[in-house]
Amino acid sequence: MGVSTSSPEKGISLVTVDVPPVNALPVDGWFALADAVRGAGRDPRVRCVVLAAEGRGFNAGVDIKELQAGGADALVGANRGCFAAFAAVYECEVPVVAAVQGFCLGGGIGLVGNADAIVAAEDAVFGLPELDRGALGAATHLARLVPQHLMRALYFTSRTVSAAELHAHGSVWRVVPRGGLRSAAMELAGEIAAKDGELIRLAKAAINGIDPVDVRRSYRFEQGFTFEASALGVADRVRGRFGKEGT
Repeated sequence: MGVSTSSPEKGISLVTVDVPPVNALPVDGWFALADAVRGAGRDPRVRCVVLAAEGRGFNAGVDIKELQAGGADALVGANRGCFAAFAAVYECEVPVVAAVQGFCLGGGIGLVGNADAIVAAEDAVFGLPELDRGALGAATHLARLVPQHLMRALYFTSRTVSAAELHAHGSVWRVVPRGGLRSAAMELAGEIAAKDGELIRLAKAAINGIDPVDVRRSYRFEQGFTFEASALGVADRVRGRFGKEGT
């Protein structure tokens, strides 16, 4: 369990998250994920990274219980851990393909929003329930998946959007039955990995260089409001209702 790295095919590194019960990562888990993705990208033999998860869902965001118990230190740690993991995916020296099943929420949006391509199972749902969790953030990454006004509506309502809907918007490459998710992601990764290794790295750097939004700077700006909500006591008030009947 935790974060593991394997090499299922030549030129492809598979980074897998397995943190039961719902892949809600503690602070250490976010940093471990960042290290795994960066390490895979630095390997000169790797031409594509597949980011996947075991269990019911891809990622349920941060560990809320750790935040509730750890106070300001836990919040700062979660902010830094998420920032590190999201940046590692974005800055990975080779393309990253996200293989998403089940729920992809909160921090999961930060990961897939910074990935280069997304393959999703038919049961995958994507959303930012941040306003229901006493937090803010990752609108930067949701905006890379859906148009601006839809992003705002999803963000303010905490609603989710299906894999099929994201496919219609062009942000999901393929939607497949859950049993075929890993093979579909590996198929796309294999097509990428067939390219020249040096050229694919130059291509990744070039694509990042023409992005209209600096995702690291804009996400860091959002995180400042998360800390402000905590300092004002708003976050604790909202988190105090988390998991209780009717919320």
